[in-house]
Amino acid sequence: MSTTAAPAVTASPRRIAALALPALVVLAAEPLYVLVDTAVVGHLGRVPLAALAVGGTVMTLTAWVGTVVAYGTTGRSARRFGAGDRAAAVAEGVQASWLALATGVLVAVAIGIGGGALARTLVGGPGEVADAAAGWLRVAALGAPGLLLAAAGNGWLRGIQDTRRPLLFVLGPNLLSAVLCPLLVYPAGLGLVGSAVANAIAQTLSGVLFAAALVRERVSLRPRPRVIGQQLVLSRDLLVRGVAFQASFLSATAVAARFGAAAVGAHQIAVQLWFFTVLVLDALAIAAQSLVGAALGGGDAAAARFLARRVALLGGLCGVAFAVLIAAGAGLVPSWFSSDPQVREQAMTAWPWFVALQPIGGVVFALDGVLIGAGDVRYLRNLTIVCAFGGFLPAIWLAYAFDLGLGGIWAGLTLFVVLRLAGLLLRTRSGAWAVTGAVR
Repeated sequence: MSTTAAPAVTASPRRIAALALPALVVLAAEPLYVLVDTAVVGHLGRVPLAALAVGGTVMTLTAWVGTVVAYGTTGRSARRFGAGDRAAAVAEGVQASWLALATGVLVAVAIGIGGGALARTLVGGPGEVADAAAGWLRVAALGAPGLLLAAAGNGWLRGIQDTRRPLLFVLGPNLLSAVLCPLLVYPAGLGLVGSAVANAIAQTLSGVLFAAALVRERVSLRPRPRVIGQQLVLSRDLLVRGVAFQASFLSATAVAARFGAAAVGAHQIAVQLWFFTVLVLDALAIAAQSLVGAALGGGDAAAARFLARRVALLGGLCGVAFAVLIAAGAGLVPSWFSSDPQVREQAMTAWPWFVALQPIGGVVFALDGVLIGAGDVRYLRNLTIVCAFGGFLPAIWLAYAFDLGLGGIWAGLTLFVVLRLAGLLLRTRSGAWAVTGAVR
């Protein structure tokens, strides 16, 4: 494999923005398409819409696995790239793509065989919704290999600091799918299945584009089990971390539901808005992954530590900007989502906590990106588990026990993020994460 001079790593806001903004468009493409898909299917009636909600949940979990693969690949690829070995950085993408393809095929086969049973389990029994969801899932799952290939492709291309091609390879197929979806659902007469076909076409096309980019790099495409094994360890830690998040937020929703329909409705509004701000801040974390990985791969620990401080500051500033906007919209935004006065009243209970979380969360997500880029995912895994099971979950169930309402739930979420902030600041100040070299 060829080796070139290590690329210069800069921490200028312009360079960070040049990586973060295209990443933001890529991150937003799928959720925006899901909104289009929902709007199209919604006019078919309640049963198809409910079936899409059930099937979409399963495919969202598959996409989450893809995100884990992408994040793990970015850090490893960035280190190789920072060491001046572009071919080795791309080779990480080859192995991640084999892993993604194998996982995607397994998902497609598993859903093809067990999609009916899975749909009935999620719905709570047999019926129209379960049957429709199973039909949608079996077709949509054919796109799983492409979906995961695209995730791996995003990972290695971000690692070599190429954000233009991921933008084209994700946005183009999603736009095509947004056009195909209404055509297949209505004029072609496929109904709900037309939505699944449009999904599968977009995801497969995206995966093919990323695979073709690998072929054009002219590196060996042979699977290397040892490297794939290393990537699996990294993905395992990120998956465990993600499971801790999922358990926490599912529990929060369960507790909110015990306070009544208005409370859980208001919680849904606030938490979905929170996820939207997380999406934006994740783009900054992706830039941090790429730049920190490259700096450490190039042997420049001082640059990596400076990058950590710079992106943490930018994350905090973005969080402050969100806090100002959200505070200003307190009397208006909840009414966009519900006309029920009790839901809006409950939303105001969560709102001060939601506002306060923004600057804290901005720093937390930025530092998450720093440590993922450094390959320090074991620490992130352990920190998340401790904060979730030692802070967030006890707090929200105490809120239920003492009837503290939605405010108690959001106080628990704030505690969770504050504990993570403390752990991340301690880790970044220690410098233990800043291990140099092409491989950690």
